[in-house]
Amino acid sequence: MVFKKLLGSLGVGGPTVDTVLRPGAAVPGGSLSGEVRLQGGNADFTVEHITLELVARVESEHEDGEAEGAVAFERFTVAGGFTLAEGEERSVPFTATLPWETPITELYGQDLGIILGVRTELSVGGARDKGDLDRLTVGPLPAQEAVLEALGQLGFGFRSADLELGRIRGSGQQLPFYQEIELSPAPRYADRINEIEVTFLAGPDGLEVVLEADKRGGLLSGGSDALSRFAVGHHEVQGRDWVTEVDGWIQELVQAHASHGGHGHDGGHPRDHSGPGAGTVVAAGAAGLAVGVVGGVVAAEVIDEVGDFFEGDEEEEEGGEG
Repeated sequence: MVFKKLLGSLGVGGPTVDTVLRPGAAVPGGSLSGEVRLQGGNADFTVEHITLELVARVESEHEDGEAEGAVAFERFTVAGGFTLAEGEERSVPFTATLPWETPITELYGQDLGIILGVRTELSVGGARDKGDLDRLTVGPLPAQEAVLEALGQLGFGFRSADLELGRIRGSGQQLPFYQEIELSPAPRYADRINEIEVTFLAGPDGLEVVLEADKRGGLLSGGSDALSRFAVGHHEVQGRDWVTEVDGWIQELVQAHASHGGHGHDGGHPRDHSGPGAGTVVAAGAAGLAVGVVGGVVAAEVIDEVGDFFEGDEEEEEGGEG
């Protein structure tokens, strides 16, 4: 879905911008391609630069509870230094590289409820305006998919996914936030843990997989966490028994509860999320974590929310500047 508007800072008769992304999901560390389509206004304008900004809806924890806001995590200047003639139509193709830690927004074609956007900023004649916003869809890397597939086959179920402002202590994290994928426990572990949270920190060579389990009893009723980390190289995906390996990770994580008295270690931190995907049913087996959203939250509503959320954020920014 494309959100297009007149560049208000330039007044009536200014140019308009419409950014169109290449169809299909991108992947972390991969290419983001498309074109910026410009429509000239009622006079010649000097385009100083066209910049694409990657933005995400991120949650942050405060003493008074949780808050949501938009965080920009990458910028690309794709063109500039030319004149856009009166009424001229011009297309500017671009290709940029996504950060390796870009969150995944879908799995097996199913939306996870993560909101990412590409916001286009056009600087014309000394005035700047964020005039176009498009939803960014990101699928998993092969190693991420292999881990999630194995968890699905082991019987873990998808609950929700969100982005948390902050850092995972002791990690090589680059972005100011990290993604959490919350899973219900497989039946064999349901008597010992309430949920598993998975975080992927990807880089050029591979993934750091951070697994956190909360103690059975619930996060709000005296439960506590254990945390473990595992490294996976991008070149190691093929020819590996992922189900057996990931099950070994889970067993290590569960044993950490006993060896540490149920308290977090290695920088563990308790978390409590109940995002729009809560209550999701997951089918385990060959399809892995195939997401089926219940409770009236569907992909189309999430897509509509992209525009509403980021446009509301822009209005707050403009109000603050005034």
